[in-house]
Amino acid sequence: MEQDESVTTIEKGMVIWLTGLPAAGKTTLAQSLAERLRREGRPVVMLDGDVMRKGISSDLGFRPEDRHENIRRAAEVAALIAGEGITVIAAFISPYRADRRRARAIIGERRFIEVYVKASLEECIRRDPKGLYRLARAGKIEDLTGLGAPYEEPQNPDIVVDTTRLSKSEAVQRIYQRIRNLWTRQPHDLPGWEQIP
Repeated sequence: MEQDESVTTIEKGMVIWLTGLPAAGKTTLAQSLAERLRREGRPVVMLDGDVMRKGISSDLGFRPEDRHENIRRAAEVAALIAGEGITVIAAFISPYRADRRRARAIIGERRFIEVYVKASLEECIRRDPKGLYRLARAGKIEDLTGLGAPYEEPQNPDIVVDTTRLSKSEAVQRIYQRIRNLWTRQPHDLPGWEQIP
């Protein structure tokens, strides 16, 4: 028996993919956005780059080929979860445009929303909550994105939030409003989301 394609589309969730430099604010915004959606009764799963590195990608280093594989694995996991009708909020540096394009292809164009969490390198170095930039400058971390390894800025992200100019609540509100607008425009792809209050 052939599967009804419309039913398959209806059951699929979304992936909100946050990319940006270390300390740009990806995880902080992802957590706050997830909390907001959960308060509305939306099923949400958060995927975080640091958590992936401790588990599923614990065998990978930080060479370009390892970074490519890490993002591929993250995209595959996100696609599986979203396929169950769950919204995935993924917070990954994902420094290469090609990897983000690949993630979009794995997950599906209609289910992938790229959010560029923008912050200057100087601001990220000033924040440095995990001490990564300090360690990199001391020679204890090699190939830190932004210093020893490149970060390729998104050219056409779906959403941009500049965390050097916006507060956490303002940035979350901007992401929320944009994804709500996107969902509202696509009720045939994402039924139910157009009813977000």
